Amino acid sequence: MTPVIEIQDLVKIYPGVRAVDGVTLSIAPGICFGLLGPNGAGKTTLIEIVEGIQQPDSGSVLYKGAAAGARFRKEAGIQFQVTSLQEFLTVRETLLLFSRLYPRTMELNDIIRLCSLEEFLDRDTRKLSGGQRQRLLMALALVNDPEVLFLDEPTTGLDPQARRNFWDLISLIRSKGKTVVLTTHYMDEAYALCDKIAIMDRGRIIAQGTPEQLLKEHFGDIVLQFPEEEVKDKLEDLQLCVSKQPGWCEIQTHDMNDTIKTLMDRGVSLSRMNMRSWSLEDLFIALTGKDLRG
Repeated sequence: MTPVIEIQDLVKIYPGVRAVDGVTLSIAPGICFGLLGPNGAGKTTLIEIVEGIQQPDSGSVLYKGAAAGARFRKEAGIQFQVTSLQEFLTVRETLLLFSRLYPRTMELNDIIRLCSLEEFLDRDTRKLSGGQRQRLLMALALVNDPEVLFLDEPTTGLDPQARRNFWDLISLIRSKGKTVVLTTHYMDEAYALCDKIAIMDRGRIIAQGTPEQLLKEHFGDIVLQFPEEEVKDKLEDLQLCVSKQPGWCEIQTHDMNDTIKTLMDRGVSLSRMNMRSWSLEDLFIALTGKDLRG
């Protein structure tokens, strides 16, 4: 199956910085692909090159097997992280304005229903809440009925309920066969929405695959958490993968039963033990050494 987007050896250099350093990856049709990385990793530059906003110093970007060009511009939709809208227009007027920019458009009533805009169609766009504005921006990105949709941190600044509603909207769009390329600073968002992710740092892709594959490759199945005072001086000389969090000790294990037996033999109380699975945030920090919001 031909990838929707194929990137080969992409390089972009600014004075003193290789913002994109030989990136190669492909995005299959009909999936949600997540690009993660700390600030300064090069992900924005990479996405802007794919979108045609910037030109690379070397390498290539293919869209459906051919050089990205007029066809890509017709079939791509983009929701930027920050978008300025024409003032003194209502939501309805803004949708009509954008629809007249394209030769092919989705039926506006379908977009309105899809993005749940019915209740505020006649509201001035300056008076929208954060969640309402994001839904309008999503609707504008869908006006040309795109094959591939780019979403740049679309839920930043939204409250938890608005974020979850936006997740449902993204999932609904994916169910219609669209390919979604998502950059996000939220690990739970990437895990919930993305079929495949790539982690970028210092201009390079340092890991890619499904969230489940990457977690399995890099971590054990279970993390056991104990208050630090419960295990103090009781884990010395044990062959366990142990890490420290403020006030807590975390033990990574593939064999929970054997590990718990060993700890009990050492006099460790289980009364305050917690168990958790590894998360994408654990993976991100392990690979980059940085907090994603850094």
